[in-house]
Amino acid sequence: MVRRLAWHVHGSGRPGIELEDLIQAGLVALTECAQKHSGPTEDGFAAYAKMRVRGAMVDLIRRTIPMSRGATERRKMLAEKEAELRTQLGRDPHPQELADAMGLAAQDLAALRDSSQPLRFDSIDEVYSDQNTAFADETPDSFSLMADEEVRESVIEAITELPERLKLVVQLYFVEEMNLAEIAEVLQVSIPRVHQLKAQALGKLRESLEGVADIL
Repeated sequence: MVRRLAWHVHGSGRPGIELEDLIQAGLVALTECAQKHSGPTEDGFAAYAKMRVRGAMVDLIRRTIPMSRGATERRKMLAEKEAELRTQLGRDPHPQELADAMGLAAQDLAALRDSSQPLRFDSIDEVYSDQNTAFADETPDSFSLMADEEVRESVIEAITELPERLKLVVQLYFVEEMNLAEIAEVLQVSIPRVHQLKAQALGKLRESLEGVADIL
């Protein structure tokens, strides 16, 4: 399964990553899936593992290529329009000419250019400043830490007391950040059924944590 997914992801035409790197990332993800579950016969393990393995491969590609998919598409669109105008005019188009051809204002074109640039990674030693609020310490005080720890323990205890199926839904939705359709595929049930299970889980958590923490 890992090798098949690696070939599929690698064959999507994305540069900058080797097939063996994808396989390695997939095997790590599969191992983590197995460690989180009691065994391969657990409800929905195969579908869940497949999603996590593929997700790990895609994440590896995204980390390797310092440009988002949206930025790549915007850059391609700009290049195509510039090439088209260059052919028509016999020279490089002026910014205003390019903006007019794309139906944009000059400032919108500038913003589009900025958003299509590759991400830049600087050493923290080079950019750090004591005056920069981005580096301000947001560590909570001791009282906040103690209060948060008490709430955390209460939430863990409430989740632990849930039935196994509801506990799995909570994990998939809030920890793994899967949507209802993905959870339905893992559990082999309908999307409305997943919605019901999620509502049951939240209802039980609200009862257990009443007066302790607010649960959406």
